Amino acid sequence: MAGPSLRPHVHWAQRHRELFLRVDLSDVRNPDITITDNVLHFRAQGHGAKGDNIYEFEIEFLEPVEPKPVCRVTQRQLNITVQKKESSWWERLTKQEKRPLFLAPDFDRWLDESDAEMELKEKEEEKINKMKIESRVPKDPFKHLKKGYLIMYNLVQFLGFSWIFVNMTVRLFILGKSFYDTFHTISDMMYFCQTLALMEIMNSLIGLVRSPLIPAVVQVFGRNFVLFVILGSLEEMQSKPVVFFIFYFWSITEVFRYPYYMLSCIGIEWKPLTWLRYTVWIPLYPLGGLAEAICIVQSIPIFSETGKFSLGLPNPLNVTIQFPFVLQIYLIALFLGIFVNFRHLYKQRKQHLGPKKRKMK
Repeated sequence: MAGPSLRPHVHWAQRHRELFLRVDLSDVRNPDITITDNVLHFRAQGHGAKGDNIYEFEIEFLEPVEPKPVCRVTQRQLNITVQKKESSWWERLTKQEKRPLFLAPDFDRWLDESDAEMELKEKEEEKINKMKIESRVPKDPFKHLKKGYLIMYNLVQFLGFSWIFVNMTVRLFILGKSFYDTFHTISDMMYFCQTLALMEIMNSLIGLVRSPLIPAVVQVFGRNFVLFVILGSLEEMQSKPVVFFIFYFWSITEVFRYPYYMLSCIGIEWKPLTWLRYTVWIPLYPLGGLAEAICIVQSIPIFSETGKFSLGLPNPLNVTIQFPFVLQIYLIALFLGIFVNFRHLYKQRKQHLGPKKRKMK
């Protein structure tokens, strides 16, 4: 059975607009703090000077205060902030002249009236200076237009890649269609989305978005090289199963990336989407790069046989630049590009999902 209630040690300090109460109780449970008729009523269970017990006290304030205190519980103490109804400096905290034994000044936060006035003046000056600085920064008259453009761009790309992903999933897993007709059913939408993706390079180049330019160039030109040069120019490649995996890995990644950017434009962060955006690329990005490499390797014999895109230089050099040799060089560049983008995405993931630094108490 619980013993009689006890009074905890309470430390107080003030500013012109606020009162601060620090209650020396640890492991506080079930705090009940109210202000009625300008009297603060406190009752809670916690560990204080008399061990684990129920502690309570009352304080009748010297002047009127707001009836809604703000309470913050930590492992070692409980902090209460009370707003004064009028900005003024009190000569004491309680209406009774004799200070209660459980109440003492909080010297860690104590200021005399002149110090508090100086602090108040500094805050006002800081506020005025901040307003002056903000007024000097020119407002962008096209801010809303830019935001609207970015929202529409990301929305269109999200819908396009969603159509690709859903269409491929339904055709393969529900209708039982084969891998071999992927290009003929999906290519038009993929052409549209990847052509539109060139705008990402322009957006980064003109500073419309804060994304670095090089990763955007590597991804957009890498994909478009495979799509337009390899698959678009060789009918023999369009019926190969690797096309399904290339398109599928691309679309899954973008189904999470574009809605994340779209919501970011309007200041909304949905944590599950943030986690997916910065996590699904870990398996999909290397798999997509591997599928692109396989596609290029499979195309090399076809380009060798047809001589397509090979460039013959005029005499007296009589030298021909074989396109299959260019593809072999590109394979090296492909894996270097994967490394560059992988490192960039890993840094972004650490920034958005890495452990947060704890604030010092």
